[in-house]
Amino acid sequence: MKAAAARGRKGGRRRKLSDDDLTMARALLKDTNIPVAQIAKRLNVSRATFYAYFTQARSKGLASEESSRVSQNP
Repeated sequence: MKAAAARGRKGGRRRKLSDDDLTMARALLKDTNIPVAQIAKRLNVSRATFYAYFTQARSKGLASEESSRVSQNP
């Protein structure tokens, strides 16, 4: 590792999504009509890779919908 660092190399794999890709993905996530699979396809990554970047992708929205459904049903 020290020899690689001396040559200006870092360890690890390069990131698949750029900052511009992340900005676009955040904007697309705000539209709940667009499925995550479609956003991932547009970014040329798998859904698993997409969820690695956005661990909370749609879980907050689903959690709030579930809680409101439960509170409405006696």
